[in-house]
Amino acid sequence: MVQAGSVDVDPVREPADRGLWRGIARSASARIMVLPVSALLGILVTRLIIENYGAAAFAQYGLLVGLGTLLPFTDLGMSAAVMNAVAVSSEPATDDAVVKTLVTAVRVLLASAAVLAAIALVLTGLGLWPALLGAGLSVTSGPLAALCCLLLIALAMPLGIGQRMLAGLGKNHVSIIINGLQTPVVLVLLLLFLWWRVPVGGGLAVLPYAVTLGLAGVCFAVAARKASPAVMTALRRVPRIRTEHGNPVFSLAWPMLIQMIALPLAMQSDRIVLSHRAGADVLAEYNLASQMFTPIWAVISAAGVTLWPIYARGRAQGSSNSPLPVAGYFGAGAALAAIAIAVLSPFLSALASGGDITLHLSLVVSFVALMTFQGVKYPLGMYMTDVPGLRFQALMIVLMLPVNLGSSWYLAGLMGAAGPVIGSVIGVAVFQVLANYVFVARKLRGSPLPTAGE
Repeated sequence: MVQAGSVDVDPVREPADRGLWRGIARSASARIMVLPVSALLGILVTRLIIENYGAAAFAQYGLLVGLGTLLPFTDLGMSAAVMNAVAVSSEPATDDAVVKTLVTAVRVLLASAAVLAAIALVLTGLGLWPALLGAGLSVTSGPLAALCCLLLIALAMPLGIGQRMLAGLGKNHVSIIINGLQTPVVLVLLLLFLWWRVPVGGGLAVLPYAVTLGLAGVCFAVAARKASPAVMTALRRVPRIRTEHGNPVFSLAWPMLIQMIALPLAMQSDRIVLSHRAGADVLAEYNLASQMFTPIWAVISAAGVTLWPIYARGRAQGSSNSPLPVAGYFGAGAALAAIAIAVLSPFLSALASGGDITLHLSLVVSFVALMTFQGVKYPLGMYMTDVPGLRFQALMIVLMLPVNLGSSWYLAGLMGAAGPVIGSVIGVAVFQVLANYVFVARKLRGSPLPTAGE
């Protein structure tokens, strides 16, 4: 390992560097390969929804599709345990520690899925969806559509282990290619509904969730084959609660769970804030801008997740590469891509909405800043996936939550669609980019970390 202030070269550094950039390149290339197709087909989906079902249906579609991004906490932190267990194992297919971790993860996710389904049924039975989601939800079709969306999310939760295993195995690009089929499949289903004249306008948001469920099943099957027989062994042990015990994963799961609860509330609640504060027209403007810029976020996250097993394996082997140069490259790449989208945004918005929706400059500039900070953040966060790093990230995100939500609520009334995005920019810049940089820099210097250790 390279020590602070030393010029000695770690003999494992070059292979680690090559593996790091190879993994980034494969995942980023896979995402970039599917990105233009998904983006163009996504614009076509938007155009078809607006022209055939109206702007209100598109607003509800975006609201309910965004609902899924608020619920990754139902994973209960199992993703961290699964990815770390698979990443540090030399033989994950036969490693009993991996099997026991999978047993625990599947049991926890089955219980979480059951709870989420029960909550969805209660919200529907009590008629609470309009109060929860605001004016962007249709009173007639919205509650049933929201119920179906949550039930499909619950069904997909245990299958989500497959994607995490592929990432831990260094095959994140495989899951990216599989999940890249979502938009094409949604478009085909939408065209079939239009051809058959199915009056499904209020329930359009169910389509992406149904497709996601199917693709999650495919990822799970691929992961099970690549890690055979570990997955099937774990599944056979899951029902034997009294005789087959899983691995303890609480130390990794609880800080990851806190992040999964707080981060979506901070970052993905923009649509709900706008639905309450600004109404359907402003919500539709936000939906369109988000659709243009979030593919950049998708590329960043795809490449960023690749770093998790690389850094985890490096810790296990006693070697460590600084994430700071990678963070700079990620930020620069995200900024360039966001600026390109910003320049094209007038043309893209006219193409997608038929001229019905115009994006304000403040909204476009805010998204450029947000994508840039997200790019810088990811490598730092992926480096901090041991217990102290996850705990520190959880603390910062909890502190970020009231700042982000408060500023988003206030700025939404003042600036419209750009307000919540600016709130997110403030939160990410201070509590994730700056805070994570301080943590990583001190760890690289060997200084005491700004949080409790293990």
